[in-house]
Amino acid sequence: MELLERILNKEARIGVIGLGYVGLPLVIEFCNAGYQVIGFDVDEKKIESLNQGQSYIGHIGSERLKSLRGVFEATSDFSRLRELDCIIVCVPTPLNRNREPDMRFVFRTAETISQYLSKGQLVVLESTTYPGTTDMDMREILERSGLKAGEDFYLAFSPEREDPGNQQYSTSKIPKVVGGYTNECLKMAKALYDQIVVKTVPVSSTRVAESVKLLENIYRAVNIALVNELKILFDKMGIDIWEVIEAAKTKPFGFQAFYPGPGLGGHCIPIDPFYLTWKAREYDFSTRFIELAGEINTFMPYYVVEKTIEALNSRGKAIKNAKILILGLAYKKDVDDPRESPSFKLIELFESKGALVDYNDPHIPVTPKMRRYKIEKKSVELNPQNIANYDCVVVSTDHSFYNEEILHMFLENSKLIVDTRNLFFKVLKGRNVENLIKA
Repeated sequence: MELLERILNKEARIGVIGLGYVGLPLVIEFCNAGYQVIGFDVDEKKIESLNQGQSYIGHIGSERLKSLRGVFEATSDFSRLRELDCIIVCVPTPLNRNREPDMRFVFRTAETISQYLSKGQLVVLESTTYPGTTDMDMREILERSGLKAGEDFYLAFSPEREDPGNQQYSTSKIPKVVGGYTNECLKMAKALYDQIVVKTVPVSSTRVAESVKLLENIYRAVNIALVNELKILFDKMGIDIWEVIEAAKTKPFGFQAFYPGPGLGGHCIPIDPFYLTWKAREYDFSTRFIELAGEINTFMPYYVVEKTIEALNSRGKAIKNAKILILGLAYKKDVDDPRESPSFKLIELFESKGALVDYNDPHIPVTPKMRRYKIEKKSVELNPQNIANYDCVVVSTDHSFYNEEILHMFLENSKLIVDTRNLFFKVLKGRNVENLIKA
């Protein structure tokens, strides 16, 4: 019980591998709870920034990092894993080109940990993955150290539930699901997270914990696909999907509002469902519902492009050489996170048809390096003269920055606006204008 005592006495040294949108908030919470924390990453620029107290994530202010001096340090020296009592893994789990799980980051991290694994340490995986990753794949790699999970070291899974930019639910305010390889593993992991979150939710196994995160994101993906499909249908029927949703929301039970858009973004909803789809093949089971939702959501950027081309044609303008401004590059409002953003797909599709495309996003001044896209652009300035130069403005992200003053500037100076987020509703309030089309 030495580890348990060290956790409860705030003497345990915590390590977080992967210092991105999931790992960095964890670092802050553990430091604020009174623990010494070491952060690990392979990106030397991130390490340098963190050790200087500079944040590279928009919704995490640098002042929060500067307050951690003396209790936190970042490093790329993974041999320092020996110094730790608890190791939390927060590395990416993307899809490859065939929409299959790309587990390189998790497995390579597990291989690295196995080189330095010590008796009595706790290892927790937080990266979203398929059921069986922790108690089979990761355990087998870690046990190459000669130590046995559940006997010599503790192993657990606790799915991340970060929602970047959410002002109401920060890391410490979100209940944490925890599953252990054994009961003792669960006890240690629960004790650790009890120190930083409002509530821990213990479950019977790591596989249940892995499945919880998949269910959460599949639920959202399927319901978003439903409203996306209804948007296309209702558009053909001359019905405004946004008005339908607003009216349906008045029902006090049995309905939860989901909203259509230009496609799915972020690291969770577009990706996580396919981890279960892939795993289901081992059991000769076809996840038709999940795959159908994926097809619909993947189609949405194509639908937006088709609507834009149709609108341009009706105004005597071809898509070839048309100047298009994408409004918003982030995958959701008020964050600087562009991962899997449908805006990149929109840019790619428009340019493939000969359009000249720019973007504006107050949170992303320059397009970052992406795994799938090689797009090098800078956010353009918004002023009446610039706006008037574009043949079409396509709303992809409804940032709060686009306030009523800016929206009126667009209405007064744009030749055509294609609104995929109902952003202009707050200034139009049901009023129709000729240069605005909902898509």
